[in-house]
Amino acid sequence: MRGTDPRIVLGLHRSRHERRLLTVALDLGVTALDTSTNYLGFRSHQVLAQAARDLLPKFSLSTKVGYFPGPDSAEHSLNPVRLQAAVEQAIRDLGREPDLVFLHNPEHSLQGAPPQNRDVLAQACAALDAAAAQGLCGAWGVASWEPSPLSSLIDTTAPRPSVLMVRAGLLVGTRTLDATDGLAKAWSLSDSAVWGMSPFGGSTRAPVWERVDPRVFLRSRSGFSRAQAAFRAAYHLPHVSAVAVGTDEPTHLGELTDALAGEVDERAVHEYRSLLRDRLRTQPV
Repeated sequence: MRGTDPRIVLGLHRSRHERRLLTVALDLGVTALDTSTNYLGFRSHQVLAQAARDLLPKFSLSTKVGYFPGPDSAEHSLNPVRLQAAVEQAIRDLGREPDLVFLHNPEHSLQGAPPQNRDVLAQACAALDAAAAQGLCGAWGVASWEPSPLSSLIDTTAPRPSVLMVRAGLLVGTRTLDATDGLAKAWSLSDSAVWGMSPFGGSTRAPVWERVDPRVFLRSRSGFSRAQAAFRAAYHLPHVSAVAVGTDEPTHLGELTDALAGEVDERAVHEYRSLLRDRLRTQPV
């Protein structure tokens, strides 16, 4: 890593929110939790507080706002009033203020590029900035699954996030990697303020991990599994200081913490990104 030690954030996206895993995480030195208002059928905050209210002060806790229960399914909104209300509800459900609140997938409500989208994004950012100023959360950020549409919408006069969270890892395409670099530059965010998520693209059991050997990205392949190497490489694709990863298996979490000892070959990563860009240029339109 460039100037910072890599960290693991325990993500609760597909988690059963079991107390056992949280205690194991603390034992392993994983002291950051990430959830969202819409996880676990919009019950994540409540279930987390019920299962481990006494443990939550030991974690740095981040959550996300932007999705809301709808009549048929979840709906997305960047309405400042709804975002403020969601942060306030998160505090009530968790029993504490989050350390960090992300604006969740703002691109979901910013389809296309109508002129007002820049203002819509700026107002949503201002709402979370105001929430942080009011003490409703320690800081705010942006979590984006597909950051490319945001690149042209950044208003440098609007409040800027403290953290940007994006997809990371070997399955992330070059457009997403380049868009992340562009957003981080536009918001003047260092590597330490960028987090990754979904380092395995959904599952370590996906067939792709049988076909490739990510250990080519480590300076020393000995002692690391393919999954560990893929996880370690994710901190450099793009450059991030932390990766949010979900699991319900304490053993798997332990393997991931062990993977942080691996040293990534920066030259191999650079060559890989160059290959991705070359492939994109040669693909037919």
